[in-house]
Amino acid sequence: MIAQTILFLAHFLLYQTWTFSSASGHTIGAAWLKIGLGLLSITFLPASLLAFRYTNAPVRAFYKLAAVWAGLLSFLFIAAVFSWIIYAVAVSTGLPANFHRLVQLLFGVAMLAGIYGLFNASWTRVTRITVRLANLPAAWHGRKAALISDLHLGHVRNGNFLRRMIATLLREEPHAIFIAGDLYDGTAIDAARAAAPLNQLTTAPHGVYFVAGNHEQFRDDSHYLGAVAAAGVRVLNNEKVEVDGLQIAGVPYSNAWQPRVFQAALNRIGLDRQRASILVTHAPDHPEIAEAAGVSLQLSGHTHLGQFIPWSWIARRIYRQFVYGLSRIGKMQVFTSSGAGTWGPPLRLGSNPEIVVLQFE
Repeated sequence: MIAQTILFLAHFLLYQTWTFSSASGHTIGAAWLKIGLGLLSITFLPASLLAFRYTNAPVRAFYKLAAVWAGLLSFLFIAAVFSWIIYAVAVSTGLPANFHRLVQLLFGVAMLAGIYGLFNASWTRVTRITVRLANLPAAWHGRKAALISDLHLGHVRNGNFLRRMIATLLREEPHAIFIAGDLYDGTAIDAARAAAPLNQLTTAPHGVYFVAGNHEQFRDDSHYLGAVAAAGVRVLNNEKVEVDGLQIAGVPYSNAWQPRVFQAALNRIGLDRQRASILVTHAPDHPEIAEAAGVSLQLSGHTHLGQFIPWSWIARRIYRQFVYGLSRIGKMQVFTSSGAGTWGPPLRLGSNPEIVVLQFE
């Protein structure tokens, strides 16, 4: 109810901003605008509820349209707010101001930003970084690993998207591949069919590893984990494996977002502090706990780098230096990916979708 009220108010602001002190305020066009915005204001929440239950073509189309509009709404809302701020400053200082022209300009910029965001979200980059770990086994020097996260397979991103990501991964010829959660969006989906293309990644000579993210754990995650495992991917659930002397551990989101539970999970895993280790966990929530447990390198996603403005500002405030890229806390390095897919609005502005290739030296 609160969320729907916020959506109503956001659309009401758009209407008031567009029609304020303009000739369109009492015309047939304004009436249609009011009706249109009123209908749009009640699309995203119903579409989301339907998406959690059904996976047919009409629901997918409805959800995609509602999600795109939700993204455009964010940009238009910012444009409306800035229109009023600029107009208020102009009036208070005696400067000439044509409010409707100002609104037209800022709304136009907002729409262009949204259109760019749609295209940008479909343009996946390959980010390359060099990682140096203390006590890295000699066998791992010169090897490559790939990190991918936050594909959010569901009504917007589907099997074709996953196949494109797999093709990009295979071209990089990584020795190992890490999938850091949110492979699924959490909406209704044939989990096994969606995950089936992952079996192409099993050509990676030193394994493919997956940990669950928060979107796999909206409800019972067993059907997601079973589908991933059936595709030949090793699911790491509060456990570690050793590959040529390198410790690879995984803690799912449900065991990592609460400090005490995360610490207990790492204690049970029992990493050898004298040897190099990689921890794959979905979110960079508590890197200080991982560092205290002796982890050498933590690989995460989750943040999307905020995905688009204004959420990118909020993400930076929450995660600070761990919101994106390679950072350090104590003796541990942390790499947080902006992810390959999108959640909700399929837009990215101020962040890029990516696959990460790590070169060990």
